[in-house]
Amino acid sequence: MTDREVRGGDVPDGHSLDAFHRGRFVLVQPKRGHRAGMDALVLAAALPSDFSGRVADLGAGAGAAGLAVLSRCPAATAVLVENAPEMLDCAQLTLAHPTNTDVANRAELLAADVTLSGKARAEAGLADNSFDFVIMNPPFNDPGDRESPDPLRRRAHVMGEGLIEAWVRSAAAITKPRGRLAAITRPESLADLLTALEGRFGKAELLPIHPRPGKAAIRVVVRATLGSRAALRIMPPLILHDEASNRFSARADAICNGLISLFGD
Repeated sequence: MTDREVRGGDVPDGHSLDAFHRGRFVLVQPKRGHRAGMDALVLAAALPSDFSGRVADLGAGAGAAGLAVLSRCPAATAVLVENAPEMLDCAQLTLAHPTNTDVANRAELLAADVTLSGKARAEAGLADNSFDFVIMNPPFNDPGDRESPDPLRRRAHVMGEGLIEAWVRSAAAITKPRGRLAAITRPESLADLLTALEGRFGKAELLPIHPRPGKAAIRVVVRATLGSRAALRIMPPLILHDEASNRFSARADAICNGLISLFGD
């Protein structure tokens, strides 16, 4: 398991308090709708274990990925960027929870639209060349896919036309020279992501995530460097479960619990 519901703290009706990284931090999040899980934890693990800079978590939700970075990297700081009022409320409650004192002291919550550009983006608090690393889990479902009846979940998962391009454009603007980006996506959205990276981020490392040996990948994590012209590399995959078990593999468990990095650095 990557999370479990716990008791304690001020949690509004319809929400749960969920523990991650074996209780090292918690999230206040809706019981129904968009909830953090494996994607956010794996994305956070894309940063090297010795990372000590400033990271932007674009589309942070309740703060899972950004706080997972801070939980594993004690010298890092993070800005959690979110635009949905419901998730901003959750993130505020999350940062205020006493369990999160250490990570909250190194985190800032910013209400901003990731798709803003130019002066509007800077005025919203996302200044150019201001982050060492940007992580993002953009909506990756095509609008023609079967939509969730829950509006919050639908906004978090449905991708509008040009959305990935807009997110990567913003990431490139706010990242410092030779800073890095990590994104998690479904395989069917990988081409759009790589197209958006072209001319902005290079030295891309693609790491597929497979549910079991012999099964097709269900996610791909892409890590790249701003301004690099180095060639793309496909890294060894992450296998989530052993052949005959529903439990995480030893490596997946260590990654999702903030004990090791996804890329082994």
